[in-house]
This record gives sequence, C-alpha cells and structure tokens, in this order.
Amino acid sequence: MDIAKIIRVIRGDIVEQKVDAIVNAANNSLLGRGGFDGAIHLAAGPKLLEECRTLGGCPTGEARITNGYLLPAKWVIHTVGPVWKGGLFGEDELLVAAYSNSLALAEEYRIRSIAIPGISIGAYGFPVDRASDLAVASIIEHLSYDSSLEDIRLICFNENAYHFYSEALKRYDFVDMK
Repeated sequence: MDIAKIIRVIRGDIVEQKVDAIVNAANNSLLGRGGFDGAIHLAAGPKLLEECRTLGGCPTGEARITNGYLLPAKWVIHTVGPVWKGGLFGEDELLVAAYSNSLALAEEYRIRSIAIPGISIGAYGFPVDRASDLAVASIIEHLSYDSSLEDIRLICFNENAYHFYSEALKRYDFVDMK
C-alpha cells in the first residue's frame, strides 16, 4: 500500500471537503460552541445540533458519528482531543485515541474517504509539531491493518499547521505497507 496515494495534507476548509466523512474536533458537549466545531455546525445546519443533543456528549479521546446534513460529507465523526497541560497528563495517549477511535468509526460505517483536521492544535493548545507526528503515526498504524480507507485528507487551517503535517507525513515516505 502506497501511503502517498492515500494520505494527503491540504490547506483548506474542512466543511468544503467532498468526502464521505469529516472529523469534527469537538468539545465534550458536541454542541458546536466555537472553532471547527462551531463552523461545522453552522455549515451542516440545525439538524446536526438536534442529533448531537441525543448523544449525551463525548469523553476526551472517544468519537461519535452523526449525519452530515447540509455538508458535502454524508457523515460527521465527532471526536474530542485533549487540552494541552504540559504533556504530563496523558495528552499524547488521548490524542492518539481520538484519531484511532475516529478511524475505527470510519471503518465501521464503511467510509472510504475522510477529512481530518489538526485535532487539539487550536484552542486546546497542543503543540503542532508533536500533534502532527502523533496524528500521522496513528493514521499509518491504522492503515497497516485491513483498512477500507482510500482517501485520507489532513486538513490544515493555516500555513504553520500545513508545514508540520506535511513534514510529519514525509518522514513516513519510506514506509512500504503491504
């Protein structure tokens, strides 16, 4: 499996991605109060909020799935990344879990294309260099198993994030996955 054909880093807006699912870097309530979460709720329309209210929130590191409503994507996978507290409170493990659980839901729903933002790198303050390495490693580990994912887009909202996610992906160019 050639990871360069499956994983791409894109500078852009996640709500505009024409994929089967987008990942929402949400807060625990899933109620769209700001950042990516608020933008996704705004673009998807009020039915997304109605459905999210039925889920009862989402613990950090876990993931939930809803319909995409007015988005180009059929599904929204909501995950909650950790708030950075200096790296001594299991933040790395929680971030890896957020990616892993999101990808597991994608497999469960037979999703083939997915767009994922930089989870926790905005308001949650996770260092982008560290987060990008963990994200790419998590995704590549997931792909090393029998995955149905054919198109994984890492969506970066600014040039700094784009740089770090691109560099993290380049470090795996030599990996030949069967």
